[in-house]
Amino acid sequence: MGFATQGEALLQTLTEDVIKSSDIEGEKLDSAQVRSSIARRLGMDVAGLVPADRNVEGVVDMMLDATQKYNSPLTAKRLFDWHAALFPTGRSGMREIIVGDWRDDNEGSMQVASGPIGRERVHFEAPPAQKIPAQTTQFLEWFNQPKRMDPLLAAGLAHLWFISLHPFEDGNGRIARAIADMVLAQGENSSQRSYSMSAQIREARDDYYNTLERTQKSSLDITSWQEWFLSCLGRATEHAHKNLDEAFRKARFWERYAREPLNERQTKVLNRVKDNFEGNLTSSKWAKIAKCSRDSAGRDIKNLIERGALRKDPGGGRSTSYSIVLD
Repeated sequence: MGFATQGEALLQTLTEDVIKSSDIEGEKLDSAQVRSSIARRLGMDVAGLVPADRNVEGVVDMMLDATQKYNSPLTAKRLFDWHAALFPTGRSGMREIIVGDWRDDNEGSMQVASGPIGRERVHFEAPPAQKIPAQTTQFLEWFNQPKRMDPLLAAGLAHLWFISLHPFEDGNGRIARAIADMVLAQGENSSQRSYSMSAQIREARDDYYNTLERTQKSSLDITSWQEWFLSCLGRATEHAHKNLDEAFRKARFWERYAREPLNERQTKVLNRVKDNFEGNLTSSKWAKIAKCSRDSAGRDIKNLIERGALRKDPGGGRSTSYSIVLD
């Protein structure tokens, strides 16, 4: 693939992974901020970087620590650091939570429930808080020993085991998915990622939660969970082909304009447009992104249309919009 295309594929995969893992829990992250945060940490020379919020930086810190330092032991302190990174303000929404330490049961047992107050349906009840230190120690001892099972099955087991312990007040799902990604990286002995498990879990979120509930309320036979996990991994690798194709298309796009470089404004806006840009690209949006006048935006757009990098969308007038031509 070459280093540039490989870096673009890795950046695209990690960005998708971070965004989708948070989205599973109902938290929406800004894709430009996530991409910029990952690129800075990996030392990538990427145009159009933007500042990132603390919560974005924290999720990125956890994901990269898990997937780039996959051979480092997983310890209680490392889990505490991940948890603190996820909740830099010490709050989950409006609620103050215990951060960087195991949960307690001061407000009752830890339950995952849905439905109106008084008629809740309990999907899962976690072990009592006083058992968490010992049970998590048992999990970590297993995790850090050489695995005697297929790494794909070990990843599924690690995910299920940790999320069933539910050792924190919040963030258990995101940490469980990071742990599974860490085991998969160990199995591949590589920090290069070309697929996103979280993206596929997000696609099948209801099935994900239903399978977890059935498994956690059943016996210690976890065959059905492992089958679901492996089928999800299969879909993730199939989807990876689309990501790699997209990386190649972007690489060819920039190669087309290597001899006649684009100006700084054009490079900045085109990078935004080709990376999860929301809505239609108009001259006013161009001016806002590039921090330039509408006249400068118009000249930039006209130049790119003449060079075949942009095309005018159907319609016109004040709502005229443009699309990037990757092929």
